[in-house]
Amino acid sequence: MSATQERRSLLGRRTVVAAVGAAGAAAALTACGGSDDSGGSDTVEQPGSGGEGKGGQGGAVLAATADIPEGGGVVFAKQKVVVTQPQPGEFKAFSSLCTHQGCAVKDVSGGTITCPCHNSTFDAATGSPSGGPATQPLPAREITVEGDSIRLA
Repeated sequence: MSATQERRSLLGRRTVVAAVGAAGAAAALTACGGSDDSGGSDTVEQPGSGGEGKGGQGGAVLAATADIPEGGGVVFAKQKVVVTQPQPGEFKAFSSLCTHQGCAVKDVSGGTITCPCHNSTFDAATGSPSGGPATQPLPAREITVEGDSIRLA
């Protein structure tokens, strides 16, 4: 094999190895992200609610206000948001990704948002951590309440 052919062969192998490595990394990221979308009775995936604007009315409707229990909430796995109703008629929204290691929170009840990975808890009214190991609050997400509909802004 000539030196030129050998370089082409090596370059071809490097390209294949790089492509396989990138595909493996993408698969691993997809698997990690997808593993948090199952389970949890308060986790909801709404069909057709990808957050795109509709008719100038902000984001897609996440839920009806009646779907969010007082003192509790609902996790919308696809949108990575948790909507709570800490007081009657008061709705809050936060990222559903725990600030400890990024796991998806699963349960909202009794005024507390709970992450199943390491049992971090957050206040459903403020998103502030109420039990470790998380030390940072859940980032607030913007929602709008129009009539009986809750939209992700």
